[in-house]
Amino acid sequence: MKKLTLLSLLLISLTSFCQSPWTQEKGNFYTQVSFNSVANYDTLFGDPDTSTFGIYTDNTAQIFAEYGISNKTSLLVNLPLKIITIEDFQDPRIDCDGDCSQNFSKTALGNIEIGIKHNFYKKGWLLSGQISVEANTGTYDGASGIRTGYDAYTFTPLFLTGKGFGNSYFQAFIGANIRTNNYSSNFKIGGEYGKKITEKIWLIGYLDIVKSLKNGTIILPVTNTITGFYVNDQEFGGFGLKTIGEFTKNFGITAGFGGAFFANNLAQAPSLNIGAFHKF
Repeated sequence: MKKLTLLSLLLISLTSFCQSPWTQEKGNFYTQVSFNSVANYDTLFGDPDTSTFGIYTDNTAQIFAEYGISNKTSLLVNLPLKIITIEDFQDPRIDCDGDCSQNFSKTALGNIEIGIKHNFYKKGWLLSGQISVEANTGTYDGASGIRTGYDAYTFTPLFLTGKGFGNSYFQAFIGANIRTNNYSSNFKIGGEYGKKITEKIWLIGYLDIVKSLKNGTIILPVTNTITGFYVNDQEFGGFGLKTIGEFTKNFGITAGFGGAFFANNLAQAPSLNIGAFHKF
């Protein structure tokens, strides 16, 4: 078995809210701005692991918002901006004497996501359902192999459950990522437990599994498969810790890190994720 190692998981700070059974009260907004950086990596998880033939930095700045259209139903939107650089890329298909390395950079939108969440049951345990759609709003640069989002629409139905226990909570989800354009779909399941360790700080442990169904037939450009950006059959089993600091009842910050017990076609590097949220 591959040894446990750090995994670059995007959206770590958003997981509590994107996959939470709690909805916003009618007329209330929850907003979060976050930044994720996976810096200076040159290897992708696989069987075996593969080289990217360069030094990569994959940054994501994003805005997430959830709005209560009723006391049981919320609208969600996530706007990601990708900022990607590649340094010292040596194309393995080119036999070159001397230094043929190249540098690339790309800043563009990722897959914009919108969704709706509805609470069906709220006596003790919460039971909710959610459906979201990621639009095909990413871009692809053929010269560098940089892709800023899946070349597909992604439909994500989720069943959500959770319960508060005073100064702690538990929540879990099960669902799927269903992708168009001959990408494989994913089964996903996970959960987390959070506890308030001081008056203003939460400590949260989580488990998050995304497993490819290997039912896709898409053929991507070779350069894209080398870089590994939004390729087919990406999957992982992740675990880790997150923290939430509440400066006031309406404003706070988030941070997190994670580990993996399996992964495929993802950067073999740690990620740094920080965010700030505000409730209106």
